[in-house]
Amino acid sequence: MASSVAGTRPLPESRYDLSTYWGRVRHCAEIADPTMLLTTEADLAHAREVVRSYRRGEMKQPTEEFWRAKKQLDSTVHPDTGETVLLPFRMSSNVLSNLFVTAGMLTPGLGTAGTLFWQWANQSLNVAVNSANSNKSHPLSTQQLLMNYAAAVTASCGVAVGLNKLVPRLRNVSANARLLLGRLVPFAAVVSAGVVNVFLMRGNEIRKGISVYDVNGDEIGKSKKAALLAVGETALSRMINATPIMVIPPLALVRLQRGILKGKSFPIQMAAQLGVITLTAFAALPFALAVFPQYQAIEVNQLEPELAGKQDRDGNPVSKVYFNRGI
Repeated sequence: MASSVAGTRPLPESRYDLSTYWGRVRHCAEIADPTMLLTTEADLAHAREVVRSYRRGEMKQPTEEFWRAKKQLDSTVHPDTGETVLLPFRMSSNVLSNLFVTAGMLTPGLGTAGTLFWQWANQSLNVAVNSANSNKSHPLSTQQLLMNYAAAVTASCGVAVGLNKLVPRLRNVSANARLLLGRLVPFAAVVSAGVVNVFLMRGNEIRKGISVYDVNGDEIGKSKKAALLAVGETALSRMINATPIMVIPPLALVRLQRGILKGKSFPIQMAAQLGVITLTAFAALPFALAVFPQYQAIEVNQLEPELAGKQDRDGNPVSKVYFNRGI
């Protein structure tokens, strides 16, 4: 992220107004822009130079080149470490990385083995994305990472297999309702395991606190309250993000399979499923990511008492601090 580039001049957060939901939607659409996957190391080096010239005051006002450079950094570089996020786990790769996993989970009639495989694949991807994009104030050890990974996979597989066995036994609902409920089992598994996944993967942040910064980007301390807010909002945003992607396609496909897809071959049905999932994901992702700002401000008086009375580098009292929520 552009904020990882050193300099004394604060960066504008975005070309859009992030205090509004629509402004955040437009900003998140840029971060999730799949064309950013074409960004090379040479592009990033140039982008850092452009942003650095702004932070040093050499560039007086943001230009189109500046906004392009900031977009490349924001979509590719981790804001805490300044390191390039591995390509499949960037937000710009979110839809493409999840496409086949989501299609696999939503495939009807998987059976227990198929359900277990696709839930494992989904949680493996989620763990990787969470680890790559989380706040880096307290990195997890390898042992913690493996334990949390095992817990997330167990939760998702348990919910999916349990519901798959429960739905056919429901006696007081129609066959049509059972069909729809069966198609929504992956959604229940993804949401429940997603929440478990986020809280497990980022438990150290809640226990130890995350770094909070003044308006100049200088760290003033660590806050457990800010960490709880950051992790809670991230878990909720994952639920919001999963809802349209895991609910709209299966319900739409039930209708399509009774209409224009009736009697069609498996490849055609899979192509239709991939198309519906892709369109839904691209449309929904910016709206889900924008529900909560990634880089947030909070009043110091809402945090721990020991953070009160801090001063910035100019001797001014710090009344508001900022933190990276993570994605």
